Amino acid sequence: MKIAITAQGKTLDAPVDPRFGRAPGFIVFDTDAKTFEYIENTQNMQAAQGAGIQSGRRIADTGADAVLTGHVGPKAFTTLQAAGVKIYSGVSGTVQNAVDQFLAGNLKETRDADVSGHW
Repeated sequence: MKIAITAQGKTLDAPVDPRFGRAPGFIVFDTDAKTFEYIENTQNMQAAQGAGIQSGRRIADTGADAVLTGHVGPKAFTTLQAAGVKIYSGVSGTVQNAVDQFLAGNLKETRDADVSGHW
């Protein structure tokens, strides 16, 4: 299984970014292989609009089964949901901590966007 975590840096020690669409990047962690890759998201950080949709498509293209983030807006939520990607918001701490919490079953799947667009 692959999980994508919004990240403020390129390592597992990086803080989870509270934003989905405008996060600097994503760490895509493979829970089976215990490996990860960093995916830049700089093109969406300053986007006037559509950052959530474009970021959602990018995550879907990685084959991620789930996203861990601080917050998710309505357009990103809809894009991820349509791609079959489960969303877990309210996540904080380091990327490694988020992965550990997910694997332990301590995170609750988000059922709706928790911020308005352009957050």
